Amino acid sequence: MIIAARFVNMRLSVTGWEMKLKSISEIRRQELRRAAFAVLQTEGLAGATLEKVAQHAGASKGIVLHYFRNKQELFEQAMREANSELRNDVVVRLHKATTAEQRLRAIVEANFDPRFFQPSVCQAWLSLCAEVPRDANLARIQTVIHARMRSNLLSALRNLLPKDRCEAAALHITTLIDGLWLRCGLEISAVSSVTALSLMNDVLDNILSHPDARRETP
Repeated sequence: MIIAARFVNMRLSVTGWEMKLKSISEIRRQELRRAAFAVLQTEGLAGATLEKVAQHAGASKGIVLHYFRNKQELFEQAMREANSELRNDVVVRLHKATTAEQRLRAIVEANFDPRFFQPSVCQAWLSLCAEVPRDANLARIQTVIHARMRSNLLSALRNLLPKDRCEAAALHITTLIDGLWLRCGLEISAVSSVTALSLMNDVLDNILSHPDARRETP
């Protein structure tokens, strides 16, 4: 019994150590993903290297390659990491919304929060999106991102518009969001977060002005 008890305690100790190592490993991976996205903002994908990411993270190239097999995997994960921050902000805003219209506007507002909607961030996204036609993994990530956006929008729109107008409205909204992010990334006419959100609210007002719109449906 004593031996068995010692064995159990040892297993618990080892398991706790393994969990701690796993936690430290995930923290380091997250630091490197964020460093990679930061480098993308200044260098673009063509100029971003593992050496620059390592330098930004205060690590060595060997450490980067310990956690990521190659540059492609690192920047794919950087894309996921960046999107997760925007996704989390959308979730927080949705939880605060109490009506369908508030949920719709919360989704749009998150996409133009100044933390995300700024030239350097938009440029980093553009550099990654430019590789989507040639990179199957990036294409899958982008497909998931668009699918999540569509699902969130439709969830709100179905309580606001006739069923046959929801898909077109969702496409209208996502296309304008993509276009404004493109303009911001290219720094065309210095589109600010305030200006972009004002344009989006005008569009939402127009969409919700449909005679059959049910604006107060919770």
